[in-house]
Amino acid sequence: MIAQTEPDDAEVIARARRDPAAFSVLFDRHAPALHRYVTRRLGESLADDVVADTFLAAFRRLGRYDTAHRDARPWLYGIAANLIGKHRRAEVRAYRALARTGTDTVAESYADRVEARVSASAAHRELAEALAVLSPQDREVLLMVAWADFSYQEVALALGVPVGTVRSRLHRARRKTRAALGADPSAVVEEDTRG
Repeated sequence: MIAQTEPDDAEVIARARRDPAAFSVLFDRHAPALHRYVTRRLGESLADDVVADTFLAAFRRLGRYDTAHRDARPWLYGIAANLIGKHRRAEVRAYRALARTGTDTVAESYADRVEARVSASAAHRELAEALAVLSPQDREVLLMVAWADFSYQEVALALGVPVGTVRSRLHRARRKTRAALGADPSAVVEEDTRG
């Protein structure tokens, strides 16, 4: 008996064009990770709406999806990035609040907050302030690489920009973040393993 493998995202999307119920596979596959990512960016209160709106927009655009791209994550995160952009003020306010208080009420449970408070409160504040002053474009690239674990190629696809733009934005974001954290930029060698 040959084991049947699950269809990739492109196959699911092709099927969903004929049978809309098949779209639920894409939602089940990617919504939890996307929700975690959006929660870290905007907080729980906005995450549900942004994720729902992301999948609604994706469903409406099924006909335009290029099935040569077998993984739909960059497409979905790109849609989410545009929706997050509408909430940038809330995101920056959350980073500034974290910078002031050292408490990340957006992404941490109570137990996580207690542990974080004991071990790294000052570092959280400095990092939050560093993220708050980055340009939205630089912050988007940095967080897709750091929190969504995207490669440069996936970020480029998600944001609709060339890979070179991703590299330059990430380099600038890392440099500014290191400077804000007081790290010696010359002591840190950036590895380009994600290319």
